[in-house]
Amino acid sequence: MKFFFSSARKVLPYLFWGLIGGLLMGLAVAPANLWFCAWIAVIPLWIAVSQSLPIALLTAFVWGCSYHGLALFWITGIHPMTWIGVPWWNSLFIALFCWLFVTAWGATLVVIWAYLYNTFIHNKKHQIIFLTSPVVKIILAVSLWCLLEQLWSLTPLWWTSLSFTQSPHNLSILQLLKFSGTTTITGLILLVNFLLAEAYVNYNNLQSIIKDKNNLNKSKFSQFTHYFVLAIIILVSTHLIGFNLYKSEIINDTNKQIKIGLIQGNIPNEIKLYDPGLETAIDNYSKGYQDLAKQNVDVVLTPETALPFFYKEIENTSFYSLIEEQQIPIFLGAFKRLDRLSYKNSLFMINDQGKIISSYDKIKLVPLGEYIPFNEILGDFISRLSPLDTYLIPGDKNQILTTDFGQVIASICYDSAFSEIFRQQALQGGEFIVTASNNAHYSKVMPAQHHAQDIMRAIETDKWMARATNTGYSAIVDPHGNTIWISDIDQYQIHADTIYRRDNFTIYVTKGDRLIQLFMIFILIYIAIIFIQWNYLN
Repeated sequence: MKFFFSSARKVLPYLFWGLIGGLLMGLAVAPANLWFCAWIAVIPLWIAVSQSLPIALLTAFVWGCSYHGLALFWITGIHPMTWIGVPWWNSLFIALFCWLFVTAWGATLVVIWAYLYNTFIHNKKHQIIFLTSPVVKIILAVSLWCLLEQLWSLTPLWWTSLSFTQSPHNLSILQLLKFSGTTTITGLILLVNFLLAEAYVNYNNLQSIIKDKNNLNKSKFSQFTHYFVLAIIILVSTHLIGFNLYKSEIINDTNKQIKIGLIQGNIPNEIKLYDPGLETAIDNYSKGYQDLAKQNVDVVLTPETALPFFYKEIENTSFYSLIEEQQIPIFLGAFKRLDRLSYKNSLFMINDQGKIISSYDKIKLVPLGEYIPFNEILGDFISRLSPLDTYLIPGDKNQILTTDFGQVIASICYDSAFSEIFRQQALQGGEFIVTASNNAHYSKVMPAQHHAQDIMRAIETDKWMARATNTGYSAIVDPHGNTIWISDIDQYQIHADTIYRRDNFTIYVTKGDRLIQLFMIFILIYIAIIFIQWNYLN
């Protein structure tokens, strides 16, 4: 018992500060937007992962749970789902399960990083002379985290990259997304945090040193100064570089301007799929389309599933007749039927003659919300909780959405978190971005975070963006990430604004994430050295 309490007293301070660090990182995310917290929030984690392995893993788990749990708590807003026939208690169970699962999923990444760092980088058994340098350890730790984040982005659950904490307000640092995407920002956040942590480690007894000048450790003081100054130099210089890019003029070609109209229909999910909702959708989008036509817009953008019908059904509605009458092209959110049980969530490009000339199908479906992952295992279990018996099918990865006024980069809802979708479309000639989302089935935190994701995609590709949502936030965003206009939440609104086609390419678009490739090389070199050392010693 005495040993237990002794161990607890040793571990608890690390867990406490790990909790605080994770919460600070969570508060950096929209809508709290305390983005500056991200530049110190990983310090407790770095200090903990240099301790014993149990302390490292426990602290990493606590840090990961507090960050991802706080940032993603909005997922519980899907409850209650009684509007689609899910019983109240089943709905609560599904909502809590989703939140706990995505929280644990994010925390797992942090735990894996802590284990690999503590075991193979910090552990003296695997160190070579030059690898004992804290700077080398920091570079390897940053590389490892970014590599794990990159692998994480290839999974179906991806949202809370550390880079995400800087959007939408720290636009200076976000300009560096143009170089190597999210890895650039994540790497910088970690680098500054780890350097500040090393400064603290070398000078953690500052008060006692000040009180007893005879015991002043000049070596520790010098290392503290070096790490602290280096962290500040990196922090300030990268922000200055980004600020210089941010203040550069956006050159718009007036011959490539597009007057785009947005309709935010504001159809609550509780009625969206039933007769009152279907009638309200027809009325709201018809009215919005007519009002925007009077403003002489070039094209109209509607949200994800603005008209929750299969397209063939829309052709028999008054709304379709309105398109033929007004002859204004429209990006129309609706469903594309494949067979009796399967369909796609699509954005149709309808020209001024009322004909579909292209469409974009949602690529990234929401696990459990739009499809059942590991259906062979979970399918029967989930089907007992939910009455849904139809299936969404993801769109192809290499889609091209064409219009009469240029090629478009498109995304629907969850696609916004996956920068590679935007990069590929930009590389294929996309000249501006349109995004369509619903967002009505989550708390008000989620629309703010979704807007933050889209801002990052506009900066990465250096393109103008128009985003239309069902209940908010619809917006116009320029290539520097400035929000030119943003809607109110839970309001019916229309808005007409001018965006511009741009045929330029950023380094990120043309070269991809080169920084992650460099980090991978660092890790491979390290593994090779350790392997050679192990074979030599044995």
